Amino acid sequence: MLCIRNDTRNALLASDAVLATTAGERRRGLIGRDDLEPGEALIIPRCRQVHTFGMRFTIDVLFVDGSGVVTRTCRGLAPRRVSPVSWRARQAIELPGGTLERTGTVKGDRVTLHDAQV
Repeated sequence: MLCIRNDTRNALLASDAVLATTAGERRRGLIGRDDLEPGEALIIPRCRQVHTFGMRFTIDVLFVDGSGVVTRTCRGLAPRRVSPVSWRARQAIELPGGTLERTGTVKGDRVTLHDAQV
């Protein structure tokens, strides 16, 4: 489990983040889940665009470059939609809808991943 922090805003984005490392995990993503609880997140490495086909809930998405800088945000990406491409992104982070507004996270912020404290 990982934590995701917005260091620019000193805000916790997720305390229970999962890294999608295998091809199956990346392909499946959040499909089939009923929701994404506050504090949960899915980190998808090597990802510049996401879709919400097969999903039942709205998500917020961060696209982050190799230095941890947010290159694009997508607030309220509804089911059956495709995000814009973020060419400079090295990973996508899928969060519960409303997380970006609640934390004030915007393009240019720096985010970091940390091991979750047990």
